[in-house]
Amino acid sequence: MRLPVLLFLIFALGCTTEKTTSVRQMNQYPSPMRDSIRTHARIADKKLPGLSFILSEPLPKPVAVFVADNALESNNPDLLIHFHGSKYVPENAVYNASQPLILAVANLGFGSSVYEHAFEKPTAFPALIETILDSVSARKSIERKSPQIYLSSFSAGYGAVRAILKNHLKRINGIILLDGLHTDYVPTRQVLAKGGSLNSEKLADFIKFGRLALADQKKMLITHSEIFPGTYASTTETADYMIKSLNLQRDSVLKWGPNGMQLLSETHQNGLTILGFAGNSAPDHIDHFHGLPEFLNVILDKK
Repeated sequence: MRLPVLLFLIFALGCTTEKTTSVRQMNQYPSPMRDSIRTHARIADKKLPGLSFILSEPLPKPVAVFVADNALESNNPDLLIHFHGSKYVPENAVYNASQPLILAVANLGFGSSVYEHAFEKPTAFPALIETILDSVSARKSIERKSPQIYLSSFSAGYGAVRAILKNHLKRINGIILLDGLHTDYVPTRQVLAKGGSLNSEKLADFIKFGRLALADQKKMLITHSEIFPGTYASTTETADYMIKSLNLQRDSVLKWGPNGMQLLSETHQNGLTILGFAGNSAPDHIDHFHGLPEFLNVILDKK
């Protein structure tokens, strides 16, 4: 398969790293770029010691739950729910996390809308939390207190985070968005360079959460690449909007990031971190997902 066609399929699938037998094209211009400069190291897919099982409800598709050995020894571990991407990457993240965590991984399909629709009803997110905690408690005697709740998402998975924040912002303690915060152009498809603007309504709850992170009441980490979808706002553009709306600024840097990533800019203040990385190819995008173990510890260590 020629490279442009391969990259088209990767981006059309929302850049998932799960195997799939169906293709749904996203409304996006695929990147024809390839990269041979950065390492693009990948986490190995291997079974880690701990408790693993699958929940068939309450979401439209199964949810994979993992509790590492160190979390099983804790009386009251916190909870991380990750949206989009192969489960072994977030499993590696919680296994190597600086504190014990119960993990749930949801892969609901392609495109942000399927993730958003799953949490449109205000009851959907509390039902998911209760099902996860009840299921873990039924298998292991873990004290049933209210844990701190963290959300992480890769690529299209941000749609779930957006829907959850709309009804349950106060309940979330920390958020990680891995190269996946988008919105529409207004008018549709009219890029900023041609006089368009961003649909700020879809970013409003992220701004609210960002303000709480600036006040050190929440933890928030956003990463973005240099990929330009063309038909809707890039993660660079939404990060710029966040920074401007919160009266912050970028600091230009040149540092190594996880797995050979190259950090070009950073914004840090209290509980908020925004990191801009080099790269506009599909492997650069997936780098952000495989950087989750390091990014997770950034927000956990901010306690």
